[in-house]
Amino acid sequence: MKHPSICSVLRFAPLLLIGLVAPAQTPPAPAPAAPAPVSGAPGPAPTVPDPMFVNMGGGPVEYPMLYGPAPVQDIKGVLDRIHAYLETASPDHLVDRTTNEVIADFSKPNPNATTPRSTFQLVGYEWGVTYSGMLLAAEATGDKRFADYTGKRFKLIADCAPMFRALPQEPMPTLPPGGPGGPGPGGRGGRGGFGRGNPLRGLLTPRALDDAGSMCAALIKAQRAGVAGPEIRPIIDTLADWIMHKQFRLADGTLARNRPLANSLWLDDLYMGVPALAQMGKLTGDPKYYDEAVKQILQFSQRMFVKEKGLFMHGWVQEMDSHPALHWGRANGWAILTMAEVLDVLPENHPGRAQVLELYRAHVRGLAACQSPAGLWHQLLDRPDTYLETSASAIFVYAIAHGINRGWIGAAAHGPMVMLAWNAVAQKVNAQGQVEGTCVGTDMGFEPTFYSFRPTSVMAAHGYGPVLLAGAEMFTFRNGQGKDAAVNLGALQMQRPTSFF
Repeated sequence: MKHPSICSVLRFAPLLLIGLVAPAQTPPAPAPAAPAPVSGAPGPAPTVPDPMFVNMGGGPVEYPMLYGPAPVQDIKGVLDRIHAYLETASPDHLVDRTTNEVIADFSKPNPNATTPRSTFQLVGYEWGVTYSGMLLAAEATGDKRFADYTGKRFKLIADCAPMFRALPQEPMPTLPPGGPGGPGPGGRGGRGGFGRGNPLRGLLTPRALDDAGSMCAALIKAQRAGVAGPEIRPIIDTLADWIMHKQFRLADGTLARNRPLANSLWLDDLYMGVPALAQMGKLTGDPKYYDEAVKQILQFSQRMFVKEKGLFMHGWVQEMDSHPALHWGRANGWAILTMAEVLDVLPENHPGRAQVLELYRAHVRGLAACQSPAGLWHQLLDRPDTYLETSASAIFVYAIAHGINRGWIGAAAHGPMVMLAWNAVAQKVNAQGQVEGTCVGTDMGFEPTFYSFRPTSVMAAHGYGPVLLAGAEMFTFRNGQGKDAAVNLGALQMQRPTSFF
């Protein structure tokens, strides 16, 4: 083989250095238009690019997002904006609804106690993810303000829970158990409980997995981190008991609902139930919780994971002879987030760990195959004609970056995709700290139009927790596995090259 001479190497060195270790690139500003030539005067000579320069990949590239590894200070800036916004947009105290005065004394039952009018609520499955995201942001960045956000609100919950329990319990609506909108297992949940308008109704008298799992997992994480005290434990036990013993199930024990049709599986319910079980295993040391968490993941996946695509369908109904495979983005996010959280605490020697890990890896491969060139994922993952959606994309950033950081998947293959995805997600956080492009709450559909035209809103609470999780994990990634990432020869890679050839 004839090797290139040093002269030929030097001849092309300037071209090779173009984009070799380039800084992160933002889309270039358009060049100003050339002035119109004076009538009768010759115009400017056309610029003829050097063919060698073009063929070596030279020239500006107009990427739709920051192309390159995000600096850690920029990631922290995104987290700070969200934190500042949520401090003012979510409640941290109670008021009397008749006088609007702040309630400081919880020793006497007050049927008029409620949270002040605000953009977001104090509790809910979306807020369970947000509290978890704040805790992770504090752990990753060392900034105590994020943990204080969660700690202050969990203290309020613990302090006022006895007051709400002491109120007369209202009768529950007389609807069929588990029926559409009904109070029983599998239903949407009623409005009964300890006082109409009680902001803690879902925690004190859960009626569905949406009430229980996400908040339960966040409460356990806070207690394990020392952010919440032992006084929160009765609520944890109430929520865990609902998941383990009271939620409607199929005959084989799979967590299910009776809406929109009888015996329905919602992929969302993996997150609404399973991470809390795994966290209970870690909190109590009782292996039954780990066993149940693994059982649920595997039984859901047997029915809902489409191996050919590496994606989950959103819904499954027992009485259907064929199941429309609608691969809704956020539901797939709940699934991979569940696997990541379970793998975090599942003992290494648990007999089901290898199966969960392989399912996680297969899902990552499926998601990698349908990431858009803009860095985000579509509302229906395999349908590029549907819009790009933020909350699902943020969950994928977290779950994949977390897998890299934990060593579950390779950094060289998955680091570039997750860096591009984070850059695209970060663009969706506006100057006020609001998360744009998040699909609103979505029930189960059986055709693509339902999902394709769901609106997005900055008031969709589903987007804030995922972006906090994603940013916190990317902060860790850029300080660890991704610290040497760079744009090499024009492409985003995990390390700088050691040789030109």
